[in-house]
Amino acid sequence: MEKEKPKLHPSVASFKNFINDKPLLLKEIRKSGRSWQEYYEKWVLLGEEDPFWQKYEEEQDTDNSSKSKDSKDKSKSKNLELMNQIMKLTENIDMNKIQGQVENLSKTIGAVQELVDQFQQTKKQPPQKSRPFNWFQD
Repeated sequence: MEKEKPKLHPSVASFKNFINDKPLLLKEIRKSGRSWQEYYEKWVLLGEEDPFWQKYEEEQDTDNSSKSKDSKDKSKSKNLELMNQIMKLTENIDMNKIQGQVENLSKTIGAVQELVDQFQQTKKQPPQKSRPFNWFQD
């Protein structure tokens, strides 16, 4: 014969459902090593709607949607922060100096391209035997 599980008191069953709906609370209880009794008493005294439980409700959703929403919010704030930093940097930029640097870079690139072209042209030409004085040719 199998043993029948003892039926839980209705308030204990409600507390169990409450805990199961809040995975972060469940993790904290397990991590902290505190007794279930302590949280049960808080639950009985404070009720389910008390602000104490909000910290477990805010991050309770372990759906990808809430995680993606949180990550999107974080990335948006990082992007805004980055844009603010870029704006601060661009305020101090002298556009005339940048234009001069771009022109110098452009000239340098042009000179390098010319050297590469010259080198490639000399490679394409077949090597010629040097005969300074064609004395022995008929």
